[in-house]
Amino acid sequence: MTESTPRVNAPYLEQFSHQTVRILGKVRQLRGEQATIDAGGQIQVHLNRDAHLQLNHAVEIIGKVQNDLSVKVMASTDMGPEGNIDFNAVDAVVDATHRYNQIFYEKEQ
Repeated sequence: MTESTPRVNAPYLEQFSHQTVRILGKVRQLRGEQATIDAGGQIQVHLNRDAHLQLNHAVEIIGKVQNDLSVKVMASTDMGPEGNIDFNAVDAVVDATHRYNQIFYEKEQ
C-alpha cells in the first residue's frame, strides 16, 4: 500500500511531524533553496532541485514535516497565478479531510 499524503495547512502541521503531507499554498518568498508559502499561515519549505516556484503563484507541495514544522519538499506543482485558486474551497477540503479522516488517512496512535 502506498503512503497516504493527507491535505494540511499551517494549523495542522504539528499533528503530522515526520509524516508526508500535501499542502496547497501561495508562494510568498523565495530564498535560494528555501521558500515561504501561505497556507492558512506561514510555512517554511526546503526546496529540492526540481522545484521551480514563482512568487504569487499557487503551489501544491508533497513533503515531509520536519521537527521545526518546516516541510522538506519531495515534489511540487506550480498551479499558476494564485488568483486562479479558490483558497476558501481549499481550506474547506483540508477541514473535511481531518473531520472525516477515516476516509483519507489513518491517524497514528
